[in-house]
Amino acid sequence: MATSKLKAREPEEVQPGHSKMIIFGPSGVGKTWFGLSFPKPYYMDTEGGADLKHYQARLKEAGGAYMGPSDGTLDFQTVLSEIQTLATETHPYKTLIIDSITKLYQTAISNEAEKLGDKDAFGASKKPAIAYMRRLVAWIDKLDMNVVLIAHEASEWGLVNGQRSEVGKEPDVWNKLIYEIDLGLHCQKRGPQRVAVVRKSRLTGFPEGESFNLEFADFASRYGKDFIEAEAKPISLATAEQLAEIAGLLETVRVDEDFIDKCLKKFSAEALPEVNETQANAIITALRKKLPTPTK
Repeated sequence: MATSKLKAREPEEVQPGHSKMIIFGPSGVGKTWFGLSFPKPYYMDTEGGADLKHYQARLKEAGGAYMGPSDGTLDFQTVLSEIQTLATETHPYKTLIIDSITKLYQTAISNEAEKLGDKDAFGASKKPAIAYMRRLVAWIDKLDMNVVLIAHEASEWGLVNGQRSEVGKEPDVWNKLIYEIDLGLHCQKRGPQRVAVVRKSRLTGFPEGESFNLEFADFASRYGKDFIEAEAKPISLATAEQLAEIAGLLETVRVDEDFIDKCLKKFSAEALPEVNETQANAIITALRKKLPTPTK
């Protein structure tokens, strides 16, 4: 039988890693308090609201660290650089919190709109912010930490009896983000009770439409406390030697003009230094196969 060229593999049993979620809801519902209950949070405060005494005490009690607007949390490049460092260095933190992702996203749009001035048309000011969001998602996927993105809520619109009407609430951020994350929770007050309603889920322990108390204990019992509290493991990015070899091979072999672009897209990387060692080896192997065969 001829060797198949199909690339798919047999399914493997995959253990859950750290939790990756977006939570959204009205002000005062308890989103920040819930996020700070996760183990050892690295807290990126974009709104400057968590510098209050009780938030700082909770953060300290959880063994966390604080980064605020004066440290660069409203600059997407700074935030991405910090996440890359968290992904590639050994550190004690287990949970990344961005509070709020709404403020970071809207600030990027506002800055670009101011830069464009009268030339801001057809959503042009959103393009850099969306590009940043795509890079953020790529690094969240690589990051071996729990991730809690906290967002404001906005009206979700749809058709009711043929009329455009509010049909619910959604995160006030890039509208594709909730589909890129494993879990989306809508935080609500029901009398004295605060609950999380599962709005989007890839996880069997969180069926869509179900609700639970907005408490870490309730969340952990569904997700698995051991997975949430696992130590973060750094990834190894491509070495200088690997990058040099790739550059040398690209000068030697003939490849399609978009070869590297396709590799970067496959590995969810913005540039070659963002691929890991294994991915760099895969690129090197592919390039070596294109080397001319020596003639006898």
